[in-house]
Amino acid sequence: MLRSLGVRLPGAAGTALKLATAQTKASSSSAMMMMMIRRGAHNSQYDATRLMGGEREVVGYGINGSPIYIDCADFPFPAIRYGEVSPESCALREKEQGDWKKLSIEEKRSLYRHSFCQTYAEFQHFTPEWKLVIGVALWAVAIGILGSIIYSIRLDRLTPETFDEDRRQAQLRRMIHLQVQPITGLSSKWNYETNKWK
Repeated sequence: MLRSLGVRLPGAAGTALKLATAQTKASSSSAMMMMMIRRGAHNSQYDATRLMGGEREVVGYGINGSPIYIDCADFPFPAIRYGEVSPESCALREKEQGDWKKLSIEEKRSLYRHSFCQTYAEFQHFTPEWKLVIGVALWAVAIGILGSIIYSIRLDRLTPETFDEDRRQAQLRRMIHLQVQPITGLSSKWNYETNKWK
């Protein structure tokens, strides 16, 4: 299960490499290669995550070394190019090696679009999703305030009987009688000889 998700298991790469070289020498059919990939051969040549990239050129490290493409300001240089290798892109790459002044604007744009899907301005452009997020947050706050108002009106009136004034006075007399906190607390302020507050 973990191997099919592309999780690298320790020691699996060396075993898979030995298995791959032994099996490719015996038979170079594509069915054997697919079987090795399904078994989790994590050699860099047969890695399942690299197969997901297709025929794209690996040009950098990317996010955590994964050969995936993403438009993100945190990782401005993706690990693979956006477009797959084609004869047109190869011809433009050869032309790119020369003087850039000889390239037309359209050729420069197609070179850029071969490497990247969007420009910085395109993927950092605000979308209207923030309105939905703020709207849902304000509705949640409004429902919370309404719930607290209903609670204070309806349910807060039901106080325990120990909140009555008679009960509170009886509790105070009992605390004085038991001499609770006699040094610095409540009982230290009561005169037990005259039965009055000091």
